[in-house]
Amino acid sequence: MQTEAFTELFPLFNAASQETLEWLLSVAVQHDYPPNRAVLMEDSWGNAVYFISSGWVKVRRLSGDKDMTLAVLGRGDFFGEMAILDESPRSTDVIALSNVELFSISAQRFIQTLFKDAQLHHRLLQLMVKRIRTNNIRLQLRRKPPAIKLAYTLASLAQQYGQQVDDGYEMANLPPQDLADISEINNADDVKKLMDKLTEKKWLEVDGTGRVLKLLNLRQLAQLASQ
Repeated sequence: MQTEAFTELFPLFNAASQETLEWLLSVAVQHDYPPNRAVLMEDSWGNAVYFISSGWVKVRRLSGDKDMTLAVLGRGDFFGEMAILDESPRSTDVIALSNVELFSISAQRFIQTLFKDAQLHHRLLQLMVKRIRTNNIRLQLRRKPPAIKLAYTLASLAQQYGQQVDDGYEMANLPPQDLADISEINNADDVKKLMDKLTEKKWLEVDGTGRVLKLLNLRQLAQLASQ
């Protein structure tokens, strides 16, 4: 992959120097995972940062016999940095939701790069703060009706990770329980009912494979989310 394509794909590296980009590309390792495969396991020590070049993953936390999805990430995002920065075991699992292609950079090399390239270090902090702000918005939506919370989740995922097509945005058709978890909706059945209503309104449609969700009216979803 050329450095220009690398920076276009991964916003983290927008401010990195050419020397940094060339070195990172030379040490990055590519990985492929099928759906439902564990990419990272909770309690394992952080030994790399992972960058999603295609596909979707979920970050989940186990609690006894139950698990909860904390976030869904897609193309251009990254994970694994927290276990490296605080030098502790991972507190979450990462599971592939679709076919996923990743690049990994070892912990030692990533930390070395942060020390050498101040702009990259600053950009990482900016993106981590952005995640905190996103979580704050989710907290503010906690008392909103389920329809508004679901609309916010779908619109934000499509805008951040979705692929724009002629008649809308395409994204992974996420399981109702995962959508319920990240939208903080108590019941996955409520999510199913809301998705059916949005489909009837022709705001959404699922392709024939059942794997791809198309948002046909992102503007209306975003307006609903802002109420």
